Amino acid sequence: MSASSAKVNRKENSNHDGAEETSEKEQQEAIEHIDEVQNEIDRLNEQASEEILKVEQKYNKLRQPFFQKRSELIAKIPNFWVTTFVNHPQALLGEEDEEALHYLSRVEVTEFEDIKSGYRIDFYFDENPYFENKALSKEFNVNESGDPVSKSTEIKWKAGKDLTKRSGQTPNKAGKKRQHEEPESFFTWFTDHSDAGADELGEVIKDDIWPNPLQYYLVPDMEDEEGDDDDDEEGLEDIDEGEEEEGEDDEEDGEDGEDEDD
Repeated sequence: MSASSAKVNRKENSNHDGAEETSEKEQQEAIEHIDEVQNEIDRLNEQASEEILKVEQKYNKLRQPFFQKRSELIAKIPNFWVTTFVNHPQALLGEEDEEALHYLSRVEVTEFEDIKSGYRIDFYFDENPYFENKALSKEFNVNESGDPVSKSTEIKWKAGKDLTKRSGQTPNKAGKKRQHEEPESFFTWFTDHSDAGADELGEVIKDDIWPNPLQYYLVPDMEDEEGDDDDDEEGLEDIDEGEEEEGEDDEEDGEDGEDEDD
């Protein structure tokens, strides 16, 4: 290889190395800029969360008079709350739970001033044969360490009426129609504080049932609907059979007329 060729090769390698260094430098600068932009996005997201919280707090206060008015109207409807729970698509109650909740007169969900800190669900009962309490509550909040915790009213069961100690409840009508396994007693929920941060029943009541319980109260009974469908089908079959019999009678009359003419 000539000296001039060697110089050309060294120059090309030098240019290639310089391009790689420039490319790496540009990439590093781009990463630093992305990090700066991402910090701005995070700052705006945090600001948005604070604004959303303020709006939620504002409208939570505005909703309270309407919740109160709704509770007053619901009180005029017998068995409103037990029907609502039974009609919910999740199998929330066993048969004995359903019997006990016939004495449930009012439900209230209260979100704390700082919505992030938690909420409380209150159940108010008429005099009943199961427990002494007039009200049962379960509260969800965060402790000083920021961990979710819950606490609830101790249920004062009457002798032999503790539903949490009974196993193998007979599936209720709702359980049959939904084909779910029979759940443990609804009242066990008041003693379960194992996972306050992901309490499924509490979240269902707060976020699904409480905002609009009427939608579940008005759910038609599937078994009744199936019964109506069966009646309709039987009625149609009777009509079809009647039409067939009439057709056969008309044919016989026609044949008799032909015989007479002959």
